[in-house]
Amino acid sequence: MARRQRAFRGISPRLAIQYLEGLGGEADGDGRVVGPDWAVDIETEVVTITSSIQLTEVQLAFEGDEETLDDLVERFARKAMRAGG
Repeated sequence: MARRQRAFRGISPRLAIQYLEGLGGEADGDGRVVGPDWAVDIETEVVTITSSIQLTEVQLAFEGDEETLDDLVERFARKAMRAGG
């Protein structure tokens, strides 16, 4: 089983869960979304951009086979990229 880490800024954990549910997953209520051939653990971290600016970064740990993850991470990233605009 492969594992990929990705971090996204500009989306909330709630929105990340909604996107993953839209990609076929089901949230377990504990920061984990499970799909048919994959699972994603969701965590957040506050990152400092400058001395006066901090952002919440959503960190996702994708697990599944290589081919499944290639498609899933790509589709999720497209959805997350649109979140701010």
